Amino acid sequence: MRPRPQKIRLAAVLGLLAVLFTLRATPQKPAHIDSILILKKAHLLELLSNGKVIQIYKVALGQGGLAPKRKQGDALTPEGHYTIDARNAASHYHKALHVSYPNAEDRKRAARLGVAPGGDIMIHGLPNGKGAIGSAHRLYDWTLGCIAVTDQEIDGIWEQVPVGTPVEIRP
Repeated sequence: MRPRPQKIRLAAVLGLLAVLFTLRATPQKPAHIDSILILKKAHLLELLSNGKVIQIYKVALGQGGLAPKRKQGDALTPEGHYTIDARNAASHYHKALHVSYPNAEDRKRAARLGVAPGGDIMIHGLPNGKGAIGSAHRLYDWTLGCIAVTDQEIDGIWEQVPVGTPVEIRP
């Protein structure tokens, strides 16, 4: 006796639903991020894995303009090669990843100029309690030299970026 077409269709639909449920229920492991690239002029932060861009975020930068950071207090975002050297879940911003500025080159340049190079450059979310601002924060550069994303975006970056991740900041 041959199965009836309705039973075959029902079995096919149930099988398809089981496959879709399994795919949906299987958590996707985030890609291993092995570097961060920040493009100041474009106001972009890119997360990379094996040289491939995995995620792109629009950012706000230092309110001092697009020139490279030269000294403490200039409100400029630095340019160069750094690493994520610390994580701060209890910062004044919704999570912060500390960038290893100043590097040796930055310290030498500041010494030649007779100024302090500054520090405390971070990739961070919005000021605590201001998360509702969301993406509107990107309408102008407002940080003191840091790289800012939304609270939701820093949550995702935080999960994927370990201490030791290289960071390149380009003009």
